[in-house]
Amino acid sequence: MEGLAAAAFVFGLVGVAAFVRVEKLTRTLKDKGILEENYKEE
Repeated sequence: MEGLAAAAFVFGLVGVAAFVRVEKLTRTLKDKGILEENYKEE
């Protein structure tokens, strides 16, 4: 059971890191004018 908890923790951290990177990419693309300023993910 401890191994399962450790694996869930690692996958959770990876998920948070991926979310942060996507948000940073979205902000960068908006700044460069590639995405519209009012772009909203669904």
